[in-house]
Amino acid sequence: MLGNAPFYNRTIRRIVVAFGTLFNDIQCVRHTQSGIELERWKVPLSYGAKEKYLTRLTSDPTLTKSIATIVPRISFNMESMSYDPTRKHVTTLQNFSGSTSTKVNTQYVPVPYNFEFSLSIYVRNTEDGTQILEQILPFFTPDFTVTVNFNPTMDQKYDVPIILNSVNSTVDYEGDFMTTRLILWDLDFTVKGYIWPPIKEGKIIRSANTNLYIDNNNKQIQKVKVDYANGFGVFAQGETIRDKANGVFGTVEYFSNTSTGILVATGLNKTISVGNRLTGDYSNAVFNVASLSSNAIEVTNIMTRPNPIDAMPDDEFGFSETIITYPNTL
Repeated sequence: MLGNAPFYNRTIRRIVVAFGTLFNDIQCVRHTQSGIELERWKVPLSYGAKEKYLTRLTSDPTLTKSIATIVPRISFNMESMSYDPTRKHVTTLQNFSGSTSTKVNTQYVPVPYNFEFSLSIYVRNTEDGTQILEQILPFFTPDFTVTVNFNPTMDQKYDVPIILNSVNSTVDYEGDFMTTRLILWDLDFTVKGYIWPPIKEGKIIRSANTNLYIDNNNKQIQKVKVDYANGFGVFAQGETIRDKANGVFGTVEYFSNTSTGILVATGLNKTISVGNRLTGDYSNAVFNVASLSSNAIEVTNIMTRPNPIDAMPDDEFGFSETIITYPNTL
């Protein structure tokens, strides 16, 4: 879809497994009247709709199967899912994980979804039902948080709250007085999970270059080139330069004093033009403006690199910074 290769992160499957795992170790214990343990067994857990298990528990084509031999048991089912705008991340955020020495795995942040689950408890005795409930309810206040590793490739572990919404009981008395009753407890949950987009590969960034510029179109500061071969003298930094014929004046911020003829002037009262003849008040140097720079003036360059430089994405490493400031950036 949308030009992506087929992908399957098993996100929904992991949410179902994480939810079911919470209830897969519940046990029932029965005692004698004197308090001696009589029997203990693990309550079976299955995935499926309640209606399916009700049919299986109550149907008996051979008239030989008893409900008492197949309950207590628990089933759960994912009923629905809906987008949760309250937990939305910035769409352009990405997660990264090391892939090879030259590449990293990249993946945009997940889309938040609420998953609605139902949990049904089937028992014959009231005591069995309340015993199972008391092993579940104390942990939900009203939520219980589990950590799920949604993408082992990306090593992205997210905390997923599971909220208990309601608890209801139903007693099935249908049939004659000889029919064994069936007691049901229905618990509704909301799992605040995520659905993940595809994983892609990107290149490792081994240096970050940050530059600070001054707009050269601003008349207050300009970078120009003078006719160095046909001028004379050296402009001194900080002195005032003028073109009296055109009424232009400003301050020398930088002068290369080489054949490049670079001159940076600040505090200008108006824009310098090609052909202006600039004279220094202090140095008496004189140069004609040969051309104007159309590029912004780089005043600071900050280069950030990992230390060591060959560090891998999953390694522990620091950073080294190299800062170059004006006029060395010219």
